[in-house]
Amino acid sequence: MKNICILIIAFISSFGFAQKTESPYLEVLTPNAVIPLKSTKVDVKISGNIANVHIAQTYQNTGSIPIEAKYVFPLSTQAAVHKMQMTIGDRTINAKIFEKQEAQRVYDKALKEGKRAAKLDQHRPNVFQMNVGNIMQNDIVTIDIYYTEMLVPTTGEYEFMFPGVVGPRFTGENTSGETTFNQPYTGKGIADTFDFDLNVQINSGIPIADVSSNTHKINVNYPNTRIAEISLKKENENSSNRDFILTYGMRGKEIQSGLLLYEEEGEHFFAYMMEPPKASVNVKETAKEYLFIVDVSGSMNGYPMEVSKKLFRNLLVNLPETDHYNILLFAGGSVVLSDKPLSCTKENIQKGINFLSNERGGGGTRLLNALKTAYQLPRMDKTSARSMVVITDGYVSVERKAFEMIEQNLGQANVFTFGIGSSVNRYLLEGMSKVSNSESFIVTEMNKANEVAEKFRNYIKSPILTQIRIKAEGFDAYDVTPSSIPDVFASRPILVFGKYRGDAKGTLTITGQSGNGIFQKEFMVADGMLSKDNEALKYLWARKKIERLDDYKTRFRDNTKDEVIALGLKYNLVTQYTSFVAVDNEVVNTSGNRKVVKQPLPMPKNVNNSAVGAEASVKGKTFIKKQKKTEIVKNDDEVLTEKATTWFKENYTKIIEKYLKKYDGIRVKVAKNGTISTVEILVNGVWITNEVLLERINLITIDHVFSIGKEVTITIKN
Repeated sequence: MKNICILIIAFISSFGFAQKTESPYLEVLTPNAVIPLKSTKVDVKISGNIANVHIAQTYQNTGSIPIEAKYVFPLSTQAAVHKMQMTIGDRTINAKIFEKQEAQRVYDKALKEGKRAAKLDQHRPNVFQMNVGNIMQNDIVTIDIYYTEMLVPTTGEYEFMFPGVVGPRFTGENTSGETTFNQPYTGKGIADTFDFDLNVQINSGIPIADVSSNTHKINVNYPNTRIAEISLKKENENSSNRDFILTYGMRGKEIQSGLLLYEEEGEHFFAYMMEPPKASVNVKETAKEYLFIVDVSGSMNGYPMEVSKKLFRNLLVNLPETDHYNILLFAGGSVVLSDKPLSCTKENIQKGINFLSNERGGGGTRLLNALKTAYQLPRMDKTSARSMVVITDGYVSVERKAFEMIEQNLGQANVFTFGIGSSVNRYLLEGMSKVSNSESFIVTEMNKANEVAEKFRNYIKSPILTQIRIKAEGFDAYDVTPSSIPDVFASRPILVFGKYRGDAKGTLTITGQSGNGIFQKEFMVADGMLSKDNEALKYLWARKKIERLDDYKTRFRDNTKDEVIALGLKYNLVTQYTSFVAVDNEVVNTSGNRKVVKQPLPMPKNVNNSAVGAEASVKGKTFIKKQKKTEIVKNDDEVLTEKATTWFKENYTKIIEKYLKKYDGIRVKVAKNGTISTVEILVNGVWITNEVLLERINLITIDHVFSIGKEVTITIKN
């Protein structure tokens, strides 16, 4: 078993407060700790625009008593989860779909009877939980999960994303008593506690081009021009602590558009994808007003904060002088740059850059409070069109409350979101923009900040197509979703799902208003692709209808829950109200005793331990040795600094020598209680905060702490 150590970093933002929550926590695992998840293996088959995903989670019990494993993990917000199986030895049990409360009763009854059982619940469209009970000593149990989703290209580029980990959520604004996010996390940079592997095969009717991943190192093999096989390279470190993102295109930036059809007894399904017209080059730009709402909480500390600063700077410096802007920073509290919007002069833009530049990130993530404050801020004038630009990792648990606040203020502002990080909360980010009929953007790494900022600028210039209507003639279409098609801004296809009666004949016509005048495109239904291989369409249609009914809605009809349950049961889908349960009939645990074990989650890549809260408790056993505290008699500042420098050099010799080979100097602040609170490096005459070095220093076990009751700064230069 891998040895795992952790460090808690305490940091409070200048205007917030420490993130206090009983939800996520750091856990230290001993060498004999029982870690139930042995491996996760992902197999992806992409055919045309449809991705079919198979996940195999293998659980084991290396302990001496029966266990019940609980594992919270993410899936795509668009995933239609339609099948689950449990395998023990040579026996495979197909899971059945139940209404959620009934699923819990079936699962509990099986465990009470001493049988092995597994249950899959959905807590959010992108957050799921697997429970596997009565795993006996030396048992190996494999759970297979199957889902499908539709991939929609943007500007000719396709993207497949498989999420790696549910990031730690701040629950300070959640009053529901929810315990979903009360999960253990290993410390930043700690090795994966389970094996992770992923393979993708792309089959296309058009030659494939430009297969790449900015998140993982990959192998790409082309059996022919229309097939690509992708696998992870062995040198990937901690490959499960971040989303896997694969991008690819087709020769000449073509996309696979058209009509897909599937028929089974009693029901017929279709999906129509149409490429929008080219953007007009004769676009007259109008003055705009932007309110940048920037998350500076504990989970943004370090690298994510630096990515935010780079993105923000790029967005700001490229605004024309006719535009206006303001900035609201939020964590436990919030602070505003100006009491009114500022014009985008060079002087005012520099004010904005300076305003954010000194922020490091710390405290809670009170998003609702920030949005409330934002909506109360004055506009440039009553007629101005304001866009709110929210920059965050989305690590909160109040998604629906945020959607509700945006929905109640639709007339005040559009809401664009920028997700910062390797494993952001896409449900929140996509939902905020969808409710506002806007767009969300994701920045995973520093080198993507400028590219994403440019995408945003191109997006907001002008819509490509407005007043969009779809009309069916001679084709009996019904239950079409979306029921109304929003304006198209980005170069992204229009996608419509639906059902139809009778034969696949007639026409589908899309009309709208483009920058070049009236747009109209007609498609002959008989030219569509009718195939038994398109079975995924029934799951995708049902999932889209559930999204429309439930995912982002805050006001429900009386029968909304019943409609979602009916769809889940009929089409075998996991939803907020339906769950999969698999029960093995063999009785193996006659005593009925078992230990609940939560699978520890990896801290998302580049996220510091402060994400779980500056005062979060450590649960579980630890290998961190108690340090002997040596009190040093108070003396004059010069002598104290000299003694502190000597103490620091004696205890941290190797790491000092390593970093002084790269940089011109190291500056350390030692707090009153003897802990090292800040580390800076000297680069070209400028001192820069280095959170990585701070963590590495604090992970080193030392014999005594230098404590004098006052802060001391230690400077070591080459």
